[in-house]
Amino acid sequence: MRLAIISDIHGNLEALIRTFELIDQQGITETVCLGDVVGYGANPNECMKIVRERCRIILLGNHDAAAVDLSVARQFTELARTSACWTNNVLEPEHKQFIKHLPISEVREDIRFVHASPYDPDEWNYILSYFDARQAFRCFPERICFVGHSHVPVIYSEEGEVGRVRSEGRYVVNVGSVGQPRDRNPHLSFGIFNTEGWIYHNVRAEYDRVTAAEKIRAAGLPRMLADRLVLGI
Repeated sequence: MRLAIISDIHGNLEALIRTFELIDQQGITETVCLGDVVGYGANPNECMKIVRERCRIILLGNHDAAAVDLSVARQFTELARTSACWTNNVLEPEHKQFIKHLPISEVREDIRFVHASPYDPDEWNYILSYFDARQAFRCFPERICFVGHSHVPVIYSEEGEVGRVRSEGRYVVNVGSVGQPRDRNPHLSFGIFNTEGWIYHNVRAEYDRVTAAEKIRAAGLPRMLADRLVLGI
């Protein structure tokens, strides 16, 4: 089976629509969302609706949690707190109620899915280096763990950062961000994983960043949230 694995949409409707166009072109019928459907972007309700319709597994991200409980945003940056307050004000009640019941992680056979890290997942720890990955490997027994949260796609084996997933070994894979990439590549990012061949592919693609950025500015959100979509930071 081939799975599409998406994360960190952050209310970016244009990026999400393009992502599912690519998923459908690949003939993939099952998509997993690692969380942070909302926050930062101007279309949280539209993105929630699509993800709820299209994803069999949906996990809780820290920005999702903040959208229904603003105390979560106390540790956020000023930009993130501002967007969390805005999202809390505009998010429809049915989506808030749905978010309240999202799981923090899921396991399917030999695959673990989590938004941030398998190490204390509700503390929203980042995996930003091999040092962080080593800590993560001690906290899950499965062969592979898919994460998001940092918005930077990367693959770690137990030996270090690697370029691909192989049939042997254990891995932590960050699929990157659909709606707000931060690796200085503004193209949307998500993953495709073949569970039979144990083959992983990171997909990068252009989308209508201009429209997404214009919507952020029109909503009265901080301009930096719009500008970073163009720069990939």
